[in-house]
Amino acid sequence: MSRRIVFLDRNSLIADMRAPSFAHDWIDYDQTAPAEVVSRILGTDIVIVNKVRLSADILAHTPSVKMIAVAATGTDNIDLAYCRAHGIVVSNIRGYAVHTVPEHAFMMMLALRRNLLGWREDLRAGLWEKADQFCLFTRPINDLYGSTLGLVGHGSLGNGMKKLAEAFGMQVLIAEHKGAATTRAGHTPFDSVLREADVISLHTPLTAETRHMIGAREFGLMKPSAILINAARGNLVDEAALVDALKSGRIAGAGFDVLSVEPPREGNPLLELDLPNFILTPHVAWSSREAMQTLADQLVDNIEAFVSGRPGNVLT
Repeated sequence: MSRRIVFLDRNSLIADMRAPSFAHDWIDYDQTAPAEVVSRILGTDIVIVNKVRLSADILAHTPSVKMIAVAATGTDNIDLAYCRAHGIVVSNIRGYAVHTVPEHAFMMMLALRRNLLGWREDLRAGLWEKADQFCLFTRPINDLYGSTLGLVGHGSLGNGMKKLAEAFGMQVLIAEHKGAATTRAGHTPFDSVLREADVISLHTPLTAETRHMIGAREFGLMKPSAILINAARGNLVDEAALVDALKSGRIAGAGFDVLSVEPPREGNPLLELDLPNFILTPHVAWSSREAMQTLADQLVDNIEAFVSGRPGNVLT
């Protein structure tokens, strides 16, 4: 039996995709608008998505779908409860970004701790030419060595951050779940991490419990010298509270690779921030060529495992 496979947002992945080992009919769509989803997956066995939303309403109109192969780790665009109730297998990608996301987060950490953007501003303003000595002291520089990294989320990406931090001579605190009544061995209470860390890096999925886990209250707990890094999901942080914390000097800086709505077609307050202590990149921390190829290979592995009757990386 030939399987029908539809990839709804193929342009989200720059990689060579090998053909599955079973009989199949594979259709790629570069992008898919919400209104196009149902018509494109009618009669389809296997749907591949990166960020296209598959809600209960869409899936109710496409009963042929038996597997959703997510070309990412995060699955907040999939109604997992509906899939679970209707026997739709959902498999995601794991471990592919264990180097690329930590490297990107560290790039932002280093740039902010060493005031890279601020120095660029001063050079453009001609301050070095006017200096009385060989160097400028217009901006503070702080080492990562000897500082404290607070990790919120300690899966494969958080562990990758931990390894890099320790190589840089940082102390690492792993945060317990926010609001937890007890603290597991090897973990530190959430609020204590916010108070003690010089850099806080988020590596947790977006759920009802983690939405806006960092807001005005949490910024109030942080050191004025603290830096917040978010290469996970935009809605983990209250963006309005972040803007206020940066503009008021409540924290020293932030590096973000994500926004609450992507792409930000209606604008976003973080896009308007033109500050030397804020770095924003367009959700690319995951997308090194090496990582994307690993993702593509694992994606086909997941599909082949499902067809063979032994699905892997299963969420439902």
